[in-house]
Formats: sequence, C-alpha cells, structure tokens
Amino acid sequence: MVDLTEEIEGLWPELRSVIEGVARSGRFINGPNVQAFEEEVADHLGVRYAVGVNSGTDALVIALRSLGVGPGDEVITTPWTFFATAEAVSLVGAVPVFVDIEPKTYNLEPDLVERAVGPRTRAILPVHLYGHSADLDPIMAIARRYGLAVVEDVAQAFGGRYRGRPLGSIGHAAAFSFYPTKNLGAFGDGGLVATNDAAVAEKARMLRAHGARRKHFSETVGYNSRLDELQAAVLRVKLRHVAERNEARRRAARIYAELLEGVPGVTLPFEAGYARHVYHQYTVRIAGGRRDHVRDRLSREGIEATVHYPVPLHLLPPYRSLGHRLPEAERAAAEVLSLPLWPEIDPELQARVAESLRTALHPRE
Repeated sequence: MVDLTEEIEGLWPELRSVIEGVARSGRFINGPNVQAFEEEVADHLGVRYAVGVNSGTDALVIALRSLGVGPGDEVITTPWTFFATAEAVSLVGAVPVFVDIEPKTYNLEPDLVERAVGPRTRAILPVHLYGHSADLDPIMAIARRYGLAVVEDVAQAFGGRYRGRPLGSIGHAAAFSFYPTKNLGAFGDGGLVATNDAAVAEKARMLRAHGARRKHFSETVGYNSRLDELQAAVLRVKLRHVAERNEARRRAARIYAELLEGVPGVTLPFEAGYARHVYHQYTVRIAGGRRDHVRDRLSREGIEATVHYPVPLHLLPPYRSLGHRLPEAERAAAEVLSLPLWPEIDPELQARVAESLRTALHPRE
C-alpha cells in the first residue's frame, strides 16, 4: 500500500544530519527541535499555537479535554473513520453520538449533525477522511448556534484545505497524527494539537506533561504525552517537503483517474469544490457486491489493496449497544477499496493495478 523507503532515501542527507545532531546533543525530551517544530508547523498551518504530543490519539484526547469535554457530555462524530476518533471521546468520559456520512466525500453530513444536537452535546468532531475536507462552514455555523466546540481530526489530511484555508486552522482545536504513513509522517508515533485559543494551548501543554505547568507541581491529572526530540527533528525536515509531496499524491491520483475513468462498477474518489484533496488514501467504490472479489484478485497478483474500513464504528462491540443504524456508512463498508498510493509510486505499477482491477470486474471473453 505504501513504500516509505523512497522518501527516506531521497531525504537521507538531511535526515542523517538532524538525527546525528540529536543523538550527539544528549537532549532527547523537550529539546530545541520540539520548540522549533511547534513554531514552524504553527506558521505552516496558519494557527497561533501548536503543541506536540505523543500520538494522534493523544492529540484527540488532549484537545477534547482542553476544551472542557468530559464525563456526561456527548460528542457528535462520524462512524466512518479509524477507531481512535471515537475512542478518544470515550477516554475523556464522554459518549460519541454517530451521524451518517455524505456518500461522495465519506465525511459528516452537516444536516444530520444539527438533528443530533441535544442537551448533553458539548462538541462536534469532524474527520477529514482520506485527505478530503469535511464541509466545515455549516458545521461551524451549527457550533455557533448551539455553543459547541469543534475539534478537527486532521490525522489523514495534513496539507489539505477547505475554501483555501489549511485544515486544522478552522475549528476551536485540531488533532494531527504523525504516524509514519501519514502525509507528514515521523519515524514513529507523534501527534499535535493546533489551536488559536491561548487557554486551550496552555491546557494542552499541561495535560501532555502530567497536568503540570512546571515540574513537580501538577495541577490536574494529565498524561506523559510528549513529542520526543528525534521525531521533532525528523518532522522539521519533512515539513519542508510536505507541499511538494502532497502535489505528487495529487498527480498519482490523476493518473489513477485517467486509467479507471469509465470502468463499469467503479466509482472514483470525489473532490468537492470547497476542498483540496491530498489523497492520504485513493479509495474507490466497487458496486454490486464484488469488492472482496476484486481485492482477492489483486492480492493473488501481488497487489495490496485495503478496506478502510471493514466495519463502521457504530457496529463495533464498544458502541453497538448505542443502537445506531447508519445506512451510508454501512454501504461504504461493503464497497470501498483503497488502492496503493504514495508520492513516488511508479505509474507503471498504477497501470498494473488498474488493469488488474478492470480484469477482475470484466474478464476478457
């Protein structure tokens, strides 16, 4: 699905230099690279504050808590995402309220969000899935109308935009993941809370360091959730190249679109007029109950394709008892298939993937 070695080789002179610098400095926690990365990524995103943390999951948890979400609250979110989104809601003691998705973008359907607002609703947690922005203007309008917080989950969409604005700069806070396969990936786990609110940033910094503003003086129960110096150094190098690499993803997506245009039974990814898709995944839909057949055919030919996601969150054991029935998410689970894509992918491999997919659906007589 993803080959990270080509990126590493291409950036190795820069990466080797910063890795060696950290190793020889003897400073591995809260060093100068962490502070510099936070400043550089805040500038890149157009936000006032960026707080590095240990993972994307921690970023979600800390962002929610920093906005005051806790036990007894409800958070409206999507069932069509990685488990960490809803898990973070549960970890702060709140309850996720799932609403169905818009079938073209796979993101929250804003009209359904407003219908789900109740007396215990405290926040809305939209996910910018596969690299495509959720429709934020109506979501922010709903939040203003009911006095709710909005946390953007940007784990899959670093560098994406909504009406020209960087994702992660629009909600009250945003959570990013730097898992190695992300558009901006570290050499291990890492995450970030972004915000324009000084109080939210201060609370996030406390929570990542055992609830303390200064060592040995914890004011609340927090976490050990620091972005380490080595990961920050690697991310500083990669941040300088993320825009060109996202453009390479878009070029690869255009090649797939040309190769697969008009293939019966295949629906290609959609890009709404308000969005700039950065293709963390290139996810097609295979109609007619044939998705698993296509995936198996690709696998037999040595091509890895993945289902993101086989089960919507509302049907997984932790949330099944909530009783949600969300037909668009359930339909997507039976049809989606993510094809191999990374910035350096060889167009010849893309041609082989497309031909195998076409042949699986329409065998030659």
